Amino acid sequence: IVLTGEANDYVGKGLSGATIVVKPSPHLLAPESNAIIGNTCLYGATDGKLFAAGQAGERFAVRNSGAVTVVEGCGANGLEYMTGGVAVILGPVGGNFAAGMTGGMAYVLDLADRFEAQVNPDSVVIQRLASPHWEEQLRRLIREHVHETGSAFAGSLLNDWDRMRGHFWQICPKEMVGRIDEPLAAEEAAFERA
Repeated sequence: IVLTGEANDYVGKGLSGATIVVKPSPHLLAPESNAIIGNTCLYGATDGKLFAAGQAGERFAVRNSGAVTVVEGCGANGLEYMTGGVAVILGPVGGNFAAGMTGGMAYVLDLADRFEAQVNPDSVVIQRLASPHWEEQLRRLIREHVHETGSAFAGSLLNDWDRMRGHFWQICPKEMVGRIDEPLAAEEAAFERA
């Protein structure tokens, strides 16, 4: 499904396959600073993809267990109780981010240096990008987002990657750190291969 314009609450609720793309109307200025989808989007998703060239409301991707998504910001309680999938947030997040997250992987762009105050650290570890493997996963998803939505903002991140990469956080559930296919840091990967 490709939608040009804004959508309300529950976009992709229970998504179990396919791809949803939400693009802003051409006259909208700075779509990355405006909400394009409402609250509780991607709730309980199990598979599929959601790309939205703008911000999501509150409770984004709660209980996501397998979907892949890229949005350009989200409100409070994003990724709450997430158990699988990958989420890329190219902008600010609201409070209590990743509360109860037990699976999957997330990346957040933090241009304002506010993310550490918004994340709930009880069940996750956060770090800057420290592995070529995970960095490439992030870049690939941003490229796909640009391809699907035409996001000029996301495109500008890729064009200035050497500078922008340092503004990303990687979020991994604590209980998954020892179970993921690749270590979170390149040094750990080198140690494991030795």
